[in-house]
Amino acid sequence: MAKSFPHSFEVCKCRGVTLGEIIFSIKENGADSIEKIGELTDAGTCCKCCQSSDKDIGVEKMELYLEQIVNKFVK
Repeated sequence: MAKSFPHSFEVCKCRGVTLGEIIFSIKENGADSIEKIGELTDAGTCCKCCQSSDKDIGVEKMELYLEQIVNKFVK
């Protein structure tokens, strides 16, 4: 995650979930996995393309995935 993204960056386009909402679910609500983030925010629960580059079936790859966020913020 070399690029800096604003908290308003939409990570999950299907559900309209922002990076800020995901970070809040990790730091304030203890989400420590993609599944728990999905339970709290709905991110990654529709097409699942935002979960990881392996699951991204789009022609244009996404800029940021839940997997990257979890790896950075979950210790």
